[in-house]
Amino acid sequence: MTPADELAPAARFAAHCRASELAYQWDTAAEVAVFYPRLGPGLEWRISAGAGTVYSVTWLHPPDGDAYNVALIDLDEGFRMMSRVDAESAEIGRRVQVAFDADAVPYFVPA
Repeated sequence: MTPADELAPAARFAAHCRASELAYQWDTAAEVAVFYPRLGPGLEWRISAGAGTVYSVTWLHPPDGDAYNVALIDLDEGFRMMSRVDAESAEIGRRVQVAFDADAVPYFVPA
């Protein structure tokens, strides 16, 4: 990565997704996971194993399109992220695993 990448956490996160990696940051002082990526002292990048649990899920039904969901996933490394789950995984408490769509956007499938 170039020095410019250090100034663009969202771009670096997207680059990891294009490599089929779910990246997050670790606060070395507080010893906690940090997500969504941001600038700040003492933050280092780590790669998640991508395993987690569905914390919540909401289905949206737009009038001019197919229904889709928005889910909060608690990752095993200690951070929560907003994403989507496939219909089979749309159950609170379900164990899931990250996958990436054709546009390198992370979503979750049954573990």
